[in-house]
Amino acid sequence: MTSARLMDLVNFLKEVPFFSEVDKASLLQLCKNGMEEQYPINRTIIRKGELGEAMYVILEGHVRVHDKDHVYGKLHKGECFGEYALIDSKPRSVSVTTEEETLLLKIEITHFQELMDSNSGFVKGIMSVLIKRHRELDRVQERLASSKQELELTNSKMMGLIDGAMDAILMFDANFRIFLANDSAKKLLENEDVDQRNVLFFLDDESAQLLESICQNGAEGSNTYLPKMVKVIGSDGKETLNEGTLSHYGNDTDTFYTLILRNMEDRLLAENKITSLESQTEYLQEEIKELTHDHGIIAEHGSMIKVLELIQQVAQTQATVLVHGETGTGKELVARAIHEASARSNGPLIRINCGAIPANLIESELFGHEKGAFTGATNSRKGRFLLADKGTIFLDEIGELPLDLQPKLLRVIQEGEFDPVGSSTTIKVNVRIIAATHRDLLTLSKEGKFREDLFYRLNVFPIEIPALRDRGRDVCLIADDMIEYFSKKMGRKIKPLTAAQQQLFLKYGWPGNVRELQNLIERAVIVSQNGGIDWSEIIPNSNPSQEMTPKTKSEHIYTSQELIQLEKQNILNALKKSQWKISGKNGAAALLGLRPTTLTSKIKALGISRPV
Repeated sequence: MTSARLMDLVNFLKEVPFFSEVDKASLLQLCKNGMEEQYPINRTIIRKGELGEAMYVILEGHVRVHDKDHVYGKLHKGECFGEYALIDSKPRSVSVTTEEETLLLKIEITHFQELMDSNSGFVKGIMSVLIKRHRELDRVQERLASSKQELELTNSKMMGLIDGAMDAILMFDANFRIFLANDSAKKLLENEDVDQRNVLFFLDDESAQLLESICQNGAEGSNTYLPKMVKVIGSDGKETLNEGTLSHYGNDTDTFYTLILRNMEDRLLAENKITSLESQTEYLQEEIKELTHDHGIIAEHGSMIKVLELIQQVAQTQATVLVHGETGTGKELVARAIHEASARSNGPLIRINCGAIPANLIESELFGHEKGAFTGATNSRKGRFLLADKGTIFLDEIGELPLDLQPKLLRVIQEGEFDPVGSSTTIKVNVRIIAATHRDLLTLSKEGKFREDLFYRLNVFPIEIPALRDRGRDVCLIADDMIEYFSKKMGRKIKPLTAAQQQLFLKYGWPGNVRELQNLIERAVIVSQNGGIDWSEIIPNSNPSQEMTPKTKSEHIYTSQELIQLEKQNILNALKKSQWKISGKNGAAALLGLRPTTLTSKIKALGISRPV
């Protein structure tokens, strides 16, 4: 091997994680004893059951790690395999075979051990890599420990609901590691301790390949019926044929699966209950994430104290509540407070924004649909009303509900029943309804844009939330609470507001209300320097030079119609500046401090249209 080739190999190994901390001199010594070996396609390098004699580094090409036809994974250029051969003499547990013409660097056990015995620099580098991996493992364990209590609580609630089910229910992660199994599943697997075990190990080869293929290729929809029977092999050797459904949930970084298995000879009636449970669990996880961003209801002003009194009065009843207030005033917080103070607090609180869902999908979202009810309905789906059974449903932006769908909502309020899309079966539910809007529903009803009978059914107990600008010093109390929250979250020390700074908050009109306040404070904490914030630069129109306006103009009182025109013109100005782009970094919504969906609703309500 030439000197140039040796240096190429040294530089290559420096980029391999296993050798990244080893100095080049030690790597050079390692490469002198290493051997480059070329393998054709489909050549087995390591065979299961044989004793290992070396480790390998992939220089070109890639290999598969497998047991007969079952593939565990693939390795590519820069990755290693066979490392265990360096520390034990046990037979190999898997086979490794090339998938294309592959060039490997072979490092024999004897040469590696000689280098470990004679070269302290080599030992130091290898140990550094192992220590780094150990520290990374410690950090993972710390994160797991911090979330242990929350996971245990969620697991307790979920297990309380599903342990009584006779279907076998298994939940596992993207690595097929089981993290939840009910009693029926443990009985099916003939094993009481399945936590963190690979679910594929309990299936025969064909069933394992089927499940792995569906998970890796992405399950269709939230529920997928397995196209073939699944053969389960218990720990004691008992084999059973089962039909199954697979559902998935999660986000871009974490995916989890729920596998429901039932013996073909013992079909159960609990399928609908289990499907609803999985959906409620997914929804609960999203709720837990969002709850970490809520600041509760902070109030000293008389108008907001009155709202809190109304919440306590209505919470213990079953009355329908209509919450009215400007965008960003905290209508959802009021709905959550009513739910938590009610006898339904142990049930779910299901939220849906009627203005954020396309008109052709909202009926299915609310009431569910049967398989084949419309194009694309490949599976049955439980609607939000069914998920909210024995609990509360919060219908935000109720004024945006399509007119042709309003009779169906009226029927739920009056009769407590509905028919899913594409179904002739009537479903009964026990749901408490809380609706919210920033629009004048009575005026809309007189204009024929909202059913008058539905308005009166919703308006049994109205609650009006005052705008933030009308709540006096509440804005300072809320601001201090948010400053403390974001300071802890971002690891910064920000001092509470001074008296002078509080005046800046009190002078500003807060058109976006509490939501605008939250976004502004989060941005301020991000850009803070050494614990200090120049609030005059953060709060819009708080610069003293911008406050030099004639006194007579600041005291002018606008009519409601004038305010509407002012808002319309302000939105038009933002749309022109953004070239009619609504969302995005430089969109009109960002300029106005509004959500894109809220701005879209306002454009529609104010009759704004783009000029041709």
